Amino acid sequence: MNQPDVRIKLNRPRPVYEPGELLGFEFRVAGSALGDPTAVEVSIVWYTEGKGDEDLAVHFFDRVDRSGGGGDFCRPHAYSVALPNAPLSYDGAIVKIRWCVRVRVFLGRGRDFVTEEPFRLGHVPAATPVAR
Repeated sequence: MNQPDVRIKLNRPRPVYEPGELLGFEFRVAGSALGDPTAVEVSIVWYTEGKGDEDLAVHFFDRVDRSGGGGDFCRPHAYSVALPNAPLSYDGAIVKIRWCVRVRVFLGRGRDFVTEEPFRLGHVPAATPVAR
């Protein structure tokens, strides 16, 4: 399947941010053989991985429709969003907390494609196994 080329660029090469800091990023969508995007949803989310139920929460959300004056998705669309104080990124043995910028591209006829760019919030050290 020929997916659109979605590029997400964070405002720094090492994507580690402090709570309350501004996360600057931009996205652009190169066309595909499937047609031009009809809309794009941009979000900043955190989610858990590991044992138990997986959680997901949306910190920021924006939908840009071509018909609503969203313009050309091939041009960069820039954002600057203040990050929350919690939850911090965490690489535990049982559960992990991940943050990312997520871009969902809608192409019509029910087709959509999702691209994510991960980043870290805070500086929590990774869990170390306990020796027995």
